Amino acid sequence: MKTKFLIILIIAAQSLSAKNDFSAEELKNRRNKLAREMGPNSIAILQGAPSETGYVKFRQYNEFYYLTGIETPHAYMMIKGETGETTLYLPHKNKRRERSEGPLLSAEDVEAVKTMAGVDHVFATTMMGEHLWRMRMRTKPIVYLYQSPPERHAESRDLLLRHEGDIQNDPWDQTQPRYKDFNQNMSAHMAGSEIRDLTNILDQLRLIKSNAEIEVIKKATVLSCLALMEAMRSTKPGIYEYELDGLAKYIYHVNGSQGDAYYSLIANGTNAYMPHYHDKQAQLKDGDLLLMDYSPDYHYYMSDITRMWPVNGKFSEEQAQLYGFYMKCYRAILDNIRPHVAPVQVRKEAADEMKIILASAKFNKPHHRQAAENFVNGFVRSSNRQYASLGHGVGMATHDVGDHSKMLLPGMVFTIEPALRVPEENIYIRLEDLIVITEKGAEIVSDFVPMDIKGIERMMREKGMLDRYQRLTEKKYKSYLPK
Repeated sequence: MKTKFLIILIIAAQSLSAKNDFSAEELKNRRNKLAREMGPNSIAILQGAPSETGYVKFRQYNEFYYLTGIETPHAYMMIKGETGETTLYLPHKNKRRERSEGPLLSAEDVEAVKTMAGVDHVFATTMMGEHLWRMRMRTKPIVYLYQSPPERHAESRDLLLRHEGDIQNDPWDQTQPRYKDFNQNMSAHMAGSEIRDLTNILDQLRLIKSNAEIEVIKKATVLSCLALMEAMRSTKPGIYEYELDGLAKYIYHVNGSQGDAYYSLIANGTNAYMPHYHDKQAQLKDGDLLLMDYSPDYHYYMSDITRMWPVNGKFSEEQAQLYGFYMKCYRAILDNIRPHVAPVQVRKEAADEMKIILASAKFNKPHHRQAAENFVNGFVRSSNRQYASLGHGVGMATHDVGDHSKMLLPGMVFTIEPALRVPEENIYIRLEDLIVITEKGAEIVSDFVPMDIKGIERMMREKGMLDRYQRLTEKKYKSYLPK
């Protein structure tokens, strides 16, 4: 009977867990690595995300999910240094809410939580204060707190810090971030203990992805690529940027994505000159180039892929000259990426190839040649720095944490996205691919999406989703209304 009950609990844990991409063993291994870096007589205390304020599916903080796989709102976690002994604190079961919204892991689901997350203890949130008070009275441990803004819906640390700066610059808004309130309260509660920042330790752990993490990132990348290819097929003069956004969202959600990795960057013509343009209201024009940069949030992991193509399906001569030159330079970077070398070395080798590409390139307009020279010279200058990353990391955040500038190591995942600008015409050209560093080389996961001119034009001749599912016109809308 006891065995049967345990099986039921395990099944319950699996149904309450959103994804089950990571085993309890892997989650425990992450916490043990963290604990070893913390050292003896120390504890880490992390706060989970609060319940949502609107009709939005709950999404846990990345940092909390990375260490537990738990998606319960208002959860807390304590990890002991050196040993990795972990206690989860969860709210009590809310039967009324569960009758309305479905089951949720709570303090009463002790065995289920232990089975799913591999933790040692599970208590109600109300018990955490007493446990910490006893610990403070006995040993006064070093306390590690996460002192950076936690990531949640389509968030990366760079924009979270910008958001905090915007609030600080608003004289009428004195809001303090939730994580800062928690850290202040915890510092006061653990008076007499040394307080340290957990950020760097956790960042270093997240820098190198496990095989299981890489598999989830690859799925997010494939979905991003499928959406880009379908957008190529569906692009025609006269449609709107937002139609391609809707097309991509369908592909993401029908395949189990939980949201966007970031707002879609779909930019027609000169809109692309603003790298993070995301208004998506412009109509696509014959003769323009279109940039699309968009990826899903799939099971808490992201991707980041960009392609460009001509709205009318055919590169003009001058577009082909600029884009063709850029693409060859871009491939020079991709083809030199490999493990156990510094990114600046890759830059040096690519820069040497770019000089040769530039020497043989032909441009009808002098300022196009000048733009190409500026692009190559800028890349050469960057290769002379002591440290320089090739792009930005990708993982649980689109702009993921960790330092990619020193050495390329197996398990690193990042993108490259060099940009060529022609300011005289507000032309902006950029591609972006996702790279996984392996022991033997570099896997370009998104390489199956056409980037060569012939491949793009060939794909654009195929029928697309929007050929069948067109936006609702005013006339069609009125036809549905009562006469």
